Amino acid sequence: MTEIVTSRLRDQLSRTIGPTPWYWKSFPSVTSASGKKFVWTHRGEQGPLGYLVALGPEQEPDKPLLALNTYCRSFSVPGSRLGVWCPEGRHIRLVCFDPDRLAGFDVAELAGWFKQSSERMYSATAPIADFEVPLALSPGMHKVEVPEELRGVDELIVPTSYPAKSVDDPAFALYVFYLQAGLVEVLPQKWFTASQYEVGKQWIPRAARDPESHRIFGECFGVGTFLLEEDGCRLDRWLEKINH
Repeated sequence: MTEIVTSRLRDQLSRTIGPTPWYWKSFPSVTSASGKKFVWTHRGEQGPLGYLVALGPEQEPDKPLLALNTYCRSFSVPGSRLGVWCPEGRHIRLVCFDPDRLAGFDVAELAGWFKQSSERMYSATAPIADFEVPLALSPGMHKVEVPEELRGVDELIVPTSYPAKSVDDPAFALYVFYLQAGLVEVLPQKWFTASQYEVGKQWIPRAARDPESHRIFGECFGVGTFLLEEDGCRLDRWLEKINH
């Protein structure tokens, strides 16, 4: 692989969506079907609303319509809709919102709420689609019942912790959702084991597929950025390594 390719992947990775609150600036811009524009804001790290990431109208960003707790990712859904995925207990939860339907709420309602709750998101309006997939699916391809509202999404790469039976088993996996086809492919990261990495301190916050080579690349927090082999499970090489 040439240096040109490495720089291309680095550029793509900088625009790849990562989890709240650390990567909130990577979230896609939101424009509803009626043409309204919405923006994301981060409430800072202090106080009862610390680490909160909220979506509000572009003209009134401090009037939240949707609030996200830690580890949520937002993604665009065709039809001017907004998707969010997050870990939810022993599942991965995917939801879809119609931004035009979102109702505002008083931000004071959230004070302390997220910290006492395991809820990942807060909205006065229910999502128009909502489904979950177990975290312990076996490696390989699985059929999933995808709500119609999310079937416009071609591919969604979801990094997640993975149940490891020993220190040499994969502690992380990539769930590759082919939502149009109603499929999810589970790719255990065979290189990411408790014997090799500090699981918890080190983890995979985001990954993407290179449209030219079709290989998956990503970021391992605290370690560096990586490129996977064609099977999507083994480490090919580090694009950039953090030196401690």
